[in-house]
Amino acid sequence: MINYRFYPSLLNTFSRYMNGGHLDAQQLIDSINRVPAPATAAQERGTSFEEAIVKGTNEDRFDPDIIKRVRKLLPRPIVDTQVFCQWEIDDVLFYGYVDLIGTYKAVDLKTTGSYQKDRYLFNHQNLYLHALKRKGIKLIEYVITDFSDVYVESYTLTHPIDKQLEEIRQFKAFLEEHRSLITDQKIFVAPGEDADASRRS
Repeated sequence: MINYRFYPSLLNTFSRYMNGGHLDAQQLIDSINRVPAPATAAQERGTSFEEAIVKGTNEDRFDPDIIKRVRKLLPRPIVDTQVFCQWEIDDVLFYGYVDLIGTYKAVDLKTTGSYQKDRYLFNHQNLYLHALKRKGIKLIEYVITDFSDVYVESYTLTHPIDKQLEEIRQFKAFLEEHRSLITDQKIFVAPGEDADASRRS
């Protein structure tokens, strides 16, 4: 029976909290409750870059060489974009959207102010692979730019996910401990409720 719905950006926020990433419990609870926060300039630039790559929107905002190098790393053909994924992990429905898929690999576009090797080694988006394997996807690649260079991290279905699964268990415990503070109830599945995240806003 599904009792929780989790998405990767929230789990990554929890991971930062657990690993001393300059995030306190109230900030984490605000994230859980989807307290609105203005988009940062970096977030806006990242969204614009993704639209430039995928849709060709406002390409002139970015270095044409970076655009060209990133596009060369995308699957050919691109089968679909903004692909909904969900995967049941014990009593958790894990769900979200991956930027695009080809015939055998998924790609998520990332922008950053500074890049460190293996940045996405334990990213919860790696779990998208397990949600997408029925579509024949065997590889997820993060195509990353700091706007001066381009980097790639590749993960397969055999890549260990023990750390992510343990953090999911820890997150459930955190939620139960702070349940009285959780105002956005979408994260919990009520008895008898349809757990399918694709049918919810």
